[in-house]
Amino acid sequence: MTTTMSDTKQVAQKPNERKFKHIIIHSSATMQGKYLDATDIDIMHRDKGWAGIGYNFVVDLDGNVELGRSLKLVGAHCRAKGRNQDSIGICYIGGIDCEGNAADTRTREQKIAIEALLQGLKAVWPEAQISGHRAWVATECPSFDAGRAYNHITGHPLLE
Repeated sequence: MTTTMSDTKQVAQKPNERKFKHIIIHSSATMQGKYLDATDIDIMHRDKGWAGIGYNFVVDLDGNVELGRSLKLVGAHCRAKGRNQDSIGICYIGGIDCEGNAADTRTREQKIAIEALLQGLKAVWPEAQISGHRAWVATECPSFDAGRAYNHITGHPLLE
């Protein structure tokens, strides 16, 4: 289901018993320009035997933010050091260039949407640290240094 930035703000502001310490950015590890959405990722994760999509949010090529796994449920996106228990997972579609190499393939729209989503999440959980999946395991995901790219975000409210 596609959600607007306003909807995302409402989701993040809903009372939630869980306290998130981390926001972890992922890529779908799919070829640049290949369209996928949260439904496609849900199917892929179920095919692996999972209970459903592991990410809480998916950002498609056009910058649409889709809801994935509910924030009320433990994620399935970063098992290292128990991070699924205390983190929010955001996945952008892409991460592989046209030659099959890991690359930062975020579109302009994805960059804007991820930044706004992170600002909204940090407004609710200001202590949460932003990092990439690769900060926790030996992987190239999300194909860029997310901690460095987003270290300036301090939790300002989403701009309407």
